[in-house]
Amino acid sequence: MLVAAAVCPCPPLLVPAVAAGAAHELDAVRAACADALGVLAAARPDRLIVVGPAEQSGRGPHPQGSTGTFEGFGVDVAVQLGSGAAGDGRLPVSLSVAAWLLEQARWAGPVEGLGVGEPLAPERCFEVGAELAVQAERVSLLVMGDGSACRTLKAPGYLDERAEPFDAAVARALGAADVQALKDLDAELAYELKAAGRAPWQVLAGAAEGAGLSGTLLHDEAPYGVGYLVAAWS
Repeated sequence: MLVAAAVCPCPPLLVPAVAAGAAHELDAVRAACADALGVLAAARPDRLIVVGPAEQSGRGPHPQGSTGTFEGFGVDVAVQLGSGAAGDGRLPVSLSVAAWLLEQARWAGPVEGLGVGEPLAPERCFEVGAELAVQAERVSLLVMGDGSACRTLKAPGYLDERAEPFDAAVARALGAADVQALKDLDAELAYELKAAGRAPWQVLAGAAEGAGLSGTLLHDEAPYGVGYLVAAWS
């Protein structure tokens, strides 16, 4: 069953080498992610599963040892999901960011990844989450995903007045570990607001059904017009 979860954003800029001279701008987000991972470690899970948004080529399971790279962002930084021999699987960007976070936290336990597509229907997200929750006696999830990308005029999706209320609702749900509120997220609105975290958050909702977890919102900001939310459930 699910015993803990961490929710983190997944911009490649979390990796300092990618952010370069602007790396310090996300120091607070990195610190919050580290705190969230600390909650996962304290739960002592038998299995950690990382869930994040992925393009078509990166969807599906990614076993321990799968590798990723940030070469597409102009830096020679490679990561690996978990320890052990490197596998052949290539991680999508969201799981590569997660792998980098786990490396910083010196995560030593079993870990695997799952890339989910933005179009995944809410009902299927719930089903996937429920399936993940029974993979081991004690399961933890690291859920990667950004909020809306329409918070400012310079945001990737330009300014949309619906973006801030949408992100605020997600923040309340994550802070309260409100499973039903996450289930009720409007998938069409999330798509219009370019909220890449919608499907992973609803996978979390499916996994947490009946688990009785409590939540803490650790970070909530939109430095580049994109909602970055960090939360921990235990």
